[in-house]
Amino acid sequence: MAANLVCTGKSDLLVRLSTIAAENYLLDADAVHDGLVERERLGPTGFGGGTAIPHCKVAGIDMPVAVFARLAKPVDYDAVDDEPVDLVCALVSPAQDGASHLRALAEISRLFRDEKFRSQLRGAADSAAMFALLTLSEERDAA
Repeated sequence: MAANLVCTGKSDLLVRLSTIAAENYLLDADAVHDGLVERERLGPTGFGGGTAIPHCKVAGIDMPVAVFARLAKPVDYDAVDDEPVDLVCALVSPAQDGASHLRALAEISRLFRDEKFRSQLRGAADSAAMFALLTLSEERDAA
């Protein structure tokens, strides 16, 4: 989780997300970065509404993991609506995973479609407040 992440553009953002994923989940940053870049070559993962969900699959993990970032300044991302992106959730799943990867993508996209939720994330004071919003959302949906 990163609040007010500073990056110079999409390429820099993908590097930073890969590094954060590697540090938090003991992954190979290069493998994550290569996976994210390869997925972007298939088509941009800019979801619209200032959001992006870069994602990939890598070896060495047993379940999907995510890195959420709110950018200090939006960056051009080739999103479907041509708007710059400031809310990003990078999803990294096990190499042989299909079903849980798709479920996680669906859940993230559902959250990002909610304009009120996006506004709350943008207005959150810090990483702890963003984490609380994301956690409350998970708990609410599980009930």
